[in-house]
Amino acid sequence: MMTQQTVQQVVVVGGGTAGWLTAANLAKRFNSTQPGSIQVTIVESPDIPTIGVGEGTWPTMRKTLANLGISETEFLVKCNASLKQATKFVNWRETPAAGDSNHYYHLFTSVYDASDFNLAPYWQRGDLGSSTYAQSVSVQGEVCERKLAPKAITHKEYEGAQNYAYHLDAGLFADLLKQHAVEVLGVKHIAANVSQVNLDKDEYIASVTTDRSGVIEGDFFIDCTGFKCLLLGDALGVKFKKVDNALLTDHAVVMQVPYQDEQQEIASCTISTAQEAGWIWDIGLSNRRGTGYVYSSKFTSHEQAEQTLRDYVGPESEGLMTRVIPMNIGYREKFWHKNCLAVGLSAAFIEPLEASAIFLMEAASNMLCDLFPRDRQAMAVVEKKFNQSFQFRWNKTIDFIKMHYVLSQRTEPFWLANQHQETIPETLTELLERWRYHPVSDYDFDNVYEPFPMESYQYVLYGMGFKQDLSFNAGRYSKSAQAIQNFNNVQHIAQQVESKLPSNRDLLNKVNQYGFQKL
Repeated sequence: MMTQQTVQQVVVVGGGTAGWLTAANLAKRFNSTQPGSIQVTIVESPDIPTIGVGEGTWPTMRKTLANLGISETEFLVKCNASLKQATKFVNWRETPAAGDSNHYYHLFTSVYDASDFNLAPYWQRGDLGSSTYAQSVSVQGEVCERKLAPKAITHKEYEGAQNYAYHLDAGLFADLLKQHAVEVLGVKHIAANVSQVNLDKDEYIASVTTDRSGVIEGDFFIDCTGFKCLLLGDALGVKFKKVDNALLTDHAVVMQVPYQDEQQEIASCTISTAQEAGWIWDIGLSNRRGTGYVYSSKFTSHEQAEQTLRDYVGPESEGLMTRVIPMNIGYREKFWHKNCLAVGLSAAFIEPLEASAIFLMEAASNMLCDLFPRDRQAMAVVEKKFNQSFQFRWNKTIDFIKMHYVLSQRTEPFWLANQHQETIPETLTELLERWRYHPVSDYDFDNVYEPFPMESYQYVLYGMGFKQDLSFNAGRYSKSAQAIQNFNNVQHIAQQVESKLPSNRDLLNKVNQYGFQKL
């Protein structure tokens, strides 16, 4: 018979963004500064640096930071952060001719909700002229082209004229979360290495043994130990499920690029540029650019991958160090087992094409807080629901990322390998087949845990040149006059917005000088 036990002590093993974000969320939600509440302890190795591959967030981070009580001004300044409004995909549609290029935007803001009035069918048949799909439904692409910010200094913290997220320094972000969690939220910090995980008679984790602080007991444990997965994987035996049969990249070579001029303009979007055997990310922070080439070692060598990244960066790369990071693509068969939950790299890793990593950390910690079991006997039900939810979320994330490759018309061997049917998830194949003759619909997204909404699929599908034959159902699209009016309104709003927004650099300068108004 299982031992009845109240969950009072939560031990997070591992720091970084995953560990400190989860610890801070728990401490805030359960008011850990008050006697009798859940107490959160984080055991962080002083010897393991933050990997810091993912430096992009989703707009959800604004709510997360606000809920934690962190000032947006403080966050931007301390994390060398900048404001992100989109991802710009360069040369993904097809291999460019010499001196040529192609691009499209996956944006955060549409003027009209596609669920209320879907402009896509009217755009597809040419009612809205020669504009790209993104230009037809949003002003944000033009805002990004001009490197404008999504807000002005007169906006309050976490509010803006356009929806936005952040680019950030992952190491500095973890430091900010640590300071806030310990000094404000009541999280106990122990700097030590875990040398052993100890199980009780029910094979639940009872404690961890450390090299500097002895044995640390707990009622619930959160594994944020990265790819090592010391608790959920090593101690509890939950296996890792690879998805390298669908997502073919397996390494990244990264480089930090200082600005040549401290007032250099900052891109308002993540720039993702397709290459022969993968793609390069280019993220503008306030003090530098973070770049990295995500590639498949089956289709290029590590040396050639580094040279590809240096060629992309140009003369500024001379003398700069690079670092090669192996990527273990996949997820744990279970994310929650008994009294242990994995968050971050210990749970899963998918290439950072759509900056989903930090978002899924947020989602995991939020769901944990919402469903937190206060007794061991209640854990099994929550475990089942959590595992179902996150298996769904990770599989949908894999589908969405794979879709970028499937829709590409590039002809290099790496890209052709991504077209092989055995590499394409059946769920994605079914969606694409449906969408060849039907517009993307709300009915395609009927699960509350969908990580990517309808608009995200539309931006990628139409940006990549996906063709739909809607002719047999043309009678359904009889509101051309309204579609054209909506389109004209988008263009009018674009003119107004662009004239009122500062550049990303100018806004960050003013944030450093004055700060935003508090909420």
